[in-house]
Amino acid sequence: MSKPEMEEGQDRKPEQTQSMSQEIGLLDGSIRSFVKRSGRITEAQRRAIKLLGPKYIIPFSEELLILEELFPQNRPIILEIGFGSGQATWRIAQERPEFNYLGIEVYASGVGRLIMDLELHAIENVRILQQDAIAVLRHMIAPRSLGGIHVFYPDPWPKKRHHKRRLMQYPIVFLMAQKLMPGGYLYCVTDIEEYASFAKASLDACSLLENQYEDFAPFQPWRPETRFENLAKEAGNQHFELFYRKN
Repeated sequence: MSKPEMEEGQDRKPEQTQSMSQEIGLLDGSIRSFVKRSGRITEAQRRAIKLLGPKYIIPFSEELLILEELFPQNRPIILEIGFGSGQATWRIAQERPEFNYLGIEVYASGVGRLIMDLELHAIENVRILQQDAIAVLRHMIAPRSLGGIHVFYPDPWPKKRHHKRRLMQYPIVFLMAQKLMPGGYLYCVTDIEEYASFAKASLDACSLLENQYEDFAPFQPWRPETRFENLAKEAGNQHFELFYRKN
């Protein structure tokens, strides 16, 4: 698949979308929405991955997941892209047990940290994929199978020459929308106003999604504040929320 399949009724406005070559690059992995770095991982995090990884981590495959087989109980599944240290992830999973959660993170330190917290708090409704989110969306998630998608504080890639790496651009937003079941939601939060406007334009351009508010959304009270959000507040930055549902 070199680009997302178009669904009936989907129209694209040239000024709101990217070139075909860039779109293909995002989807085939030649352009990444992240830079893979080694990072610092503690011995405890490394041990958690080694000993408990098989319990929580789902190996990457180019075959569709059977989502209902991943968790002890069959519940709607929420996908979180780039959970960082996972502090919001386990808290949401603990406080909203009516959902199952599938978290994606490429950095081992965050994966290890989340595994430690899942064990500490005996949380059973979270599974992890340590892989590029776009590859997971393309190959492992069936259309109309997700109850929601969380994208909290994605990398804004502020330099214009790096905008091609931004996650919340039209081709990827449309790919996400394809994976949502009717009524499923896409919830994005950022503290960068320019990126918020960029993401909103991509979301508004996707006819599969409908903004649940007139403009930016209010804070959703069930969402715990992330570490990045606390840092943003300390720096005096405002946060911007986008909440859309699948038609």
